[in-house]
Amino acid sequence: MGKKKKKARELAKAEHATVGHVARAADTAPVAFLGKASDVADQPPLVVLSLATIAVGVVLRRRDVTRTGARMLLAHALATAGKTVLKRAIDRSRPRRSLKDGQHHAGSGSGSDDTDLNSFPSGHTAGAVSVAEAIAQTAPGYAGPARGGAAIVAAIQLPRGAHYPSDVAVGAGIGWVADRLAGMAVDAAERAIDRRLKGNDEDRAIEEAEAHPS
Repeated sequence: MGKKKKKARELAKAEHATVGHVARAADTAPVAFLGKASDVADQPPLVVLSLATIAVGVVLRRRDVTRTGARMLLAHALATAGKTVLKRAIDRSRPRRSLKDGQHHAGSGSGSDDTDLNSFPSGHTAGAVSVAEAIAQTAPGYAGPARGGAAIVAAIQLPRGAHYPSDVAVGAGIGWVADRLAGMAVDAAERAIDRRLKGNDEDRAIEEAEAHPS
């Protein structure tokens, strides 16, 4: 196990040596702007978007829209849980911190509150991908914009100095898995609701027949 941890640290440091310099673009105007814009993939905005989608579906009595919102919300919650577990288990310097300190740290999680040691994995990417996939799977017409937006959020994390490629890749994987799990849960819940509604309709039909026998 010790050898595996040592190997993982070596790979992390090699990745920093290879692509860490990309973070030097963080202070350029375009990267700073896009980096700020990518905060739309932070937890509060995505939760609000999911809840708003559910509300629109309820108000318009659009079951498909409500389903999309529910899957978005659950997928995001699962992605957040997944990335949080990994962030607590693994400490890794963010590229911008490593460039500033002149050294790269990677190792077992220490429970540090220092967000500059929470590079792995990318939470923005996990959240963006989970919600984008939920939209793509339930509203295919919006798949392109949703996935494109998630891709932009993921890509900008490198030049803004927030994450390394492996952080982003793992974050995307977490988001994808979270959506698939959310999809199974939402589909199961929907089937259960349909069975309940069907049973209620049958009960009412029986009561009506008994009340008005031919």
